[in-house]
Amino acid sequence: MDAISYQRATDVDAAIRAVNQPGAAFIGGGTNLLDLMKGGVAHPVTLIDITRIDALSRIDTLADGGLRIGALVRNSDAANHPLVRTRYPLLTQALLSGASAQLRNMATVGGNLMQRTRCGYFYDTAFPACNKRAPGSGCAALDGHNRMHAILGASRQCVAVNPSDMSVALAALDATVQVRGPQRARTIAFAQFHRLPGDRPDLDTTLAPGELITSVDLPPPAFSEHAHYLKIRDRASYAFALVSVAAALQMDGARVTAARIALGGVAHRPWRATIAEQQLAGQPLREATLRAAAQAALADARPLHGNAFKIPLAQRAIVRSVLLAAGQTGDFA
Repeated sequence: MDAISYQRATDVDAAIRAVNQPGAAFIGGGTNLLDLMKGGVAHPVTLIDITRIDALSRIDTLADGGLRIGALVRNSDAANHPLVRTRYPLLTQALLSGASAQLRNMATVGGNLMQRTRCGYFYDTAFPACNKRAPGSGCAALDGHNRMHAILGASRQCVAVNPSDMSVALAALDATVQVRGPQRARTIAFAQFHRLPGDRPDLDTTLAPGELITSVDLPPPAFSEHAHYLKIRDRASYAFALVSVAAALQMDGARVTAARIALGGVAHRPWRATIAEQQLAGQPLREATLRAAAQAALADARPLHGNAFKIPLAQRAIVRSVLLAAGQTGDFA
């Protein structure tokens, strides 16, 4: 690791002032940043420790009935908070499926949002071709080992995927991200927080320089009764998703009145399957309708040579997760 300096911020304003210097970066739990530093991928000169800012470690009810989760709330604490478990079970399920218990006890909500996209070529500096690490150098994954990579929203510049389970649930729940910067505070709709790679794969989010995540806000609970997070991976724990689905429904008997579906493991950001949601809304939960919605969600998929299996896998995962959200333990015959 490189030599670094360390500063501890006492409040949000002090943190923002401190990070406004060349090579400075915020650090909370550090579960991703420290890995990047040890691997020679990230090279901050100064770390601004924000973990002592108590105002960012709270979970509060909002005036409209929603919930504000501070950026420094630990993933394990967020998952097990009574209001999250009862009002937003989809988020609890997603959080508990991520990483390991030890990492969840260290990782923060804000840090989870800031995870770099997952690609072995990005994390291994022995491979010089990585547009995310060295813009203009190429993308080794295009013709390399790309089993884990994107099938939606990718570009010739980058095919990495967002690794967060929490973010998939937040995308389905229409969360917003509250941020503060040197000039102002602003609200970012979750759908606009993470970027597709385009021609700037080195940028994972739409945060401006010097901006700090202060909280994630959830709208009033509308999908508490019918929700399920399904994560398909190579082993039962401590593994990234091949495909994941966050599904939440509003039901009137057997009829779906509203649906929220987001996919993980398939794109540079959590992928909201709005076309599938629209096809399910107002319809009885029947086999033909659900399978058609799942197919429509993957209609624009463009697989690589090593991950075409993700298309049928994601379609089946959508069907399965929606059925489980609806309380049906079986599958269609």
